[in-house]
Amino acid sequence: MRKFQIGVIGYNDDRCTQVAKKMAYEVGKEIALSGSVLVCGGLGGVMEAACQGAKELNGVTVGIIPQDNFSFANEFCDIVICSGIGFARDFIVATSCDGIIAVGGGIGTLIEMSVGYMIKKKIVVISASGGVSDVYAGRYLDERRRVLIDSAPDAKTAVQAILNERKSTPKEI
Repeated sequence: MRKFQIGVIGYNDDRCTQVAKKMAYEVGKEIALSGSVLVCGGLGGVMEAACQGAKELNGVTVGIIPQDNFSFANEFCDIVICSGIGFARDFIVATSCDGIIAVGGGIGTLIEMSVGYMIKKKIVVISASGGVSDVYAGRYLDERRRVLIDSAPDAKTAVQAILNERKSTPKEI
């Protein structure tokens, strides 16, 4: 049986705060505790912190990087997929998850949230993590109201919200 896959998206190195890194680290730990696979963009910031949290509890991590060379991935990625397609890899990250957790983030995070929104993935943001996560928490991305962007106060609640969605049937696009 396929393992459940939870995406973690958010700030990369340049704008990632220590608060966001700590939140992402806790998300990674909770994903590992749930027995799910952590899927992310494989680089620094939120992605690296989440992978580190998962690895400390023997979780499995997948990084889908925009480059064509494994060396760009953070050291906590078990499996590295070198997409070689730049930011278009955001589509692969979002579609490779059963649900998505966002911690802060900028335009790349918003792209991943938008892809998840279009294909009706469960999306949960960590409250007060900054960036687009704070902007869209508790809202829909447009008037079609495809998926409400849920907000969770902490990592455990966010992961549980994604896991609860596992019981739902697949949604049509």
